[in-house]
Amino acid sequence: MATVMELAGTIGVGARVADTIRTKIVKVDEFAESPGVLMLGMVCTVIASSTWLIFATKIGFPVSTTHTVLGGVLGMGIASVGVNGISWIGTGTGTELINSGVVSVFLAWIIAPCLAGMFAAILFTTTKYLVMLRKDPVKWAFFLIPFYFGMTASLLTTLLLTKGGTIKSNLSEEGTAGVIVGVGVAVAVGIAVFWLPWLWRVVVKGDWQLNYFHVFQGPLLLRRGEVPPAPASHVGIIDYYAGHLTKEELDIKRAAEGSTTATADPEITAVVEKKADGTEEPAKPAPVVVRENPPRKSLIGPKPAGSNFSGKVIFWWIKFLLFRGVDLDIVALQKGKNDFLAGDLELAHAGAAHYDNNVEHMYSYLQVMTAATASFTHGANDAAKYVPLSPLVTS
Repeated sequence: MATVMELAGTIGVGARVADTIRTKIVKVDEFAESPGVLMLGMVCTVIASSTWLIFATKIGFPVSTTHTVLGGVLGMGIASVGVNGISWIGTGTGTELINSGVVSVFLAWIIAPCLAGMFAAILFTTTKYLVMLRKDPVKWAFFLIPFYFGMTASLLTTLLLTKGGTIKSNLSEEGTAGVIVGVGVAVAVGIAVFWLPWLWRVVVKGDWQLNYFHVFQGPLLLRRGEVPPAPASHVGIIDYYAGHLTKEELDIKRAAEGSTTATADPEITAVVEKKADGTEEPAKPAPVVVRENPPRKSLIGPKPAGSNFSGKVIFWWIKFLLFRGVDLDIVALQKGKNDFLAGDLELAHAGAAHYDNNVEHMYSYLQVMTAATASFTHGANDAAKYVPLSPLVTS
């Protein structure tokens, strides 16, 4: 799904980003008499950008493709045509000066994270106090889920209509606003009518017999009878906190291990017990029971025995090359990692609050839509930046 949405975002609405990188950073008119230099410069930009991104990712640096590509294009432009060959600001007066050129990208780097952080804080705080901390969080989650689905659909529609691609919208401002709101309302109503009854049966009633295609039955699902006992092999709702310690559990675990990186909470590590003779000694920490995740099914599987040129081994190597990154459990790989780049990840994760597991499960479906939308916007922005760097496109 992420691959499809990335490609759709690049092809569908990536034209403006591609055009910015292609014509709005370096003044292409400077290369009118030597287009080959521009093509060579773009090749150098691709090589330099990809090399830095791979290196930074390998050692764990937080890295941005936007900063990398823009820096590469700027460096290439300055080296080939000089500082005056860069479109630092727009043309005209007033706000026109900051609506194009390098300055517009710099301002976006400041404004966009601030706006994203503000909206994220508002959404999380709203969800926290209206759902997560309520006495019956599952019930309250049902009220907000349609709203969040509708809001996500409205944001994606806004991107399609306002940013767009080669096909421009001819709607008026009022018409554009009406379409954005209308799509959001339609999605919210559809979720409320068809998705919520299915979710109610699965989460509240524990109906293990339902499949995804039962969603289309909508309100008819509410008329289903009592749920029969589930078979022993039925897993049920996944435990989203399996394998994760709370801060108290982590303190006890590290105190028991004699770890120098224990958080040293005095209320936990300074517990003592009195012996019969009246003396005191440190109490033995209680054993920590960590809920483990069920075994993961590997997409690759173990390497089969036999010759390296046998069909089974060759097929295994193909799966290894294609799916190794997909098959890695990145959360498990982070456990116990403590270095100057990552910090104490185990302690950071332990500081996160634990909420109702059923609510976590309900919002996991919403994450599928938001992740797909994020992939679409990522393709429209990050993937589209590399399109104009192709010599064939530039020429």
